[in-house]
Amino acid sequence: MSVVLTVMLSLVMFAMGCTVDASKLWGHIKRPWGIVIGFLCQFGIMPFTAFALSLAFGVLPVQAIAIIIMGCCPGGTGSNIICYWLDGDMDLSISMTACSSILALGMMPLCLLIYTSVWTSSNTIQIPYDSIGITLVSLLVPIALGIYVKRRWPEVAKKILKVGSIAGFLLIIVIAVIGGILYQSSWTISPSLWIIGTIYPFIGFGLGFFMARFAGQPWYRCRTIALETGFQNSQLCSTIVQLSFSPAELEVMFAFPLIYSIFQLVVAVLSVGGYQVYKKKCGRGSGDEDSEASLEADDSEEKKKHCAVDNNAFELNENVSIEEKGKSANKNTKL
Repeated sequence: MSVVLTVMLSLVMFAMGCTVDASKLWGHIKRPWGIVIGFLCQFGIMPFTAFALSLAFGVLPVQAIAIIIMGCCPGGTGSNIICYWLDGDMDLSISMTACSSILALGMMPLCLLIYTSVWTSSNTIQIPYDSIGITLVSLLVPIALGIYVKRRWPEVAKKILKVGSIAGFLLIIVIAVIGGILYQSSWTISPSLWIIGTIYPFIGFGLGFFMARFAGQPWYRCRTIALETGFQNSQLCSTIVQLSFSPAELEVMFAFPLIYSIFQLVVAVLSVGGYQVYKKKCGRGSGDEDSEASLEADDSEEKKKHCAVDNNAFELNENVSIEEKGKSANKNTKL
């Protein structure tokens, strides 16, 4: 089942890659302000929030560890799909997902060491580096192919994108439903876990958005950074929990990744629905306006440069004509 889902997600990411401009993607890597903000949110805000919620609600130690593991996970590929429907910065979204997955190889052990030492030793938790590697491959290879298709056959890329964006949105819903059905026995848990699983995604999205806005990012990038902050790789969290704890402990902690994934999907669906209604009532999305504003600014700068060249040429011609008039006047006086 996991192999089928991985293949399907790879196909969806291939479609998402058809929106990516290689030059813009490289621009985000060269000037990584958005990536840095996302990094601070992903491995700064989210683990600390998980730790604070665990202490505030007084959950069991194994449950607190599950919450913190979720908070330390990198961003999931679902954020790229939702980013498309919210008119976010797809180039930034994909670069952030890739960078957070790579940085997770070092940041996850560090964050888990800092925040779980209250309840367990760092040697207890096993990080599946192979799963992180598979996630990276299933993200980067399809996106690279999508970039190539967009560059070579742009019209074909548009058709692939239309189908893939709808299929990706439906796939996220299907994964959540299947997870809820397969693990029905895990739903009988303490109310505190339900509350944390419900509010934690909202906190992640909200703090990511406001931190991006505080850093002066435009609205469409704020939406992108918010998604990358709140959308965690819940499949990776489930894998870590299964590898690290006994079946008895899994009964009281395995439900949390499912609860979080469902409510992060609820936030995403509500956001997409509200944004699409806003677009229909108010016209274009702010992402389009921001991008067009930047293009207009570039055009105005180019016009200023051309005008400056034209003015210089005019001044040069005027000076030449004055000199010629002076010469002709001197000739007349000599005559």
